[in-house]
Amino acid sequence: MKSLWKIINLRTLLVTVTAIISTWLCIKYQVTANFPLTLVATAVVFPVVFSINGAYKRREKALTEYSALKSNGRAIFFAARDWLENPSPELLQNSRDQLQAVLSATSAMLSDSDKNLRQNEEVVYRNFSQLSRFIKTDLRGNGLASGEVSRCNQYLSKMLFAFENIKHIYQYRTPKTLRTFSAVFISLLPIIYGPYFASQASGYSHYVTYAMPILFSLVLVSLSNIQAHLENPFDQIGEDDIQFHVDAFAKNLYD
Repeated sequence: MKSLWKIINLRTLLVTVTAIISTWLCIKYQVTANFPLTLVATAVVFPVVFSINGAYKRREKALTEYSALKSNGRAIFFAARDWLENPSPELLQNSRDQLQAVLSATSAMLSDSDKNLRQNEEVVYRNFSQLSRFIKTDLRGNGLASGEVSRCNQYLSKMLFAFENIKHIYQYRTPKTLRTFSAVFISLLPIIYGPYFASQASGYSHYVTYAMPILFSLVLVSLSNIQAHLENPFDQIGEDDIQFHVDAFAKNLYD
């Protein structure tokens, strides 16, 4: 039921009510028509399903890049822990703090509005810069071989590459014109199809006269709401959003 209420909202109610009113008026004034249902598939269902598929692929790509961000960060910690002779607890804690700061800043940026992208992006790059200095100053200064320092810089480079991919997924969504097109037709079609529902009502009993416009509206708006939840996989609103477990990540970086 919790998942169901995620895709049924005020918009669903408004579209359903207007569809019922349109059908009632058409029945009352005997305005009937046998519209083809292929228009619904062409104008609404296909674009919405296309958008859902695109949004889902973006989410899967974001998961892959987020995994790359964490795995390369973990590799830097392992380098500090295992490639140095007797690393100090302070050094390992500093490494843990640097990686946690990067992921915390990243999750804060992705969870915030894109209007604040530039400010949040600066914080992320500032933390990346501190991590770069940690590799150069702390790891190399404590005797890490130059070849291993170069390897750590490669891990850092992969983290930056993953972050840029995630940022672009966050910044650029599925086509706005396609989403606007679908939203307009989802709102209008249940009203326009009032004559069709009225023509079909003659074959139904009085109690199920409005079943078709209600189901018609519920299906279309629910599909649109599913797409809207998948559109931004970082906003922590939909059940399928990417979860940021930064504290758990830092906790698993054990000495």
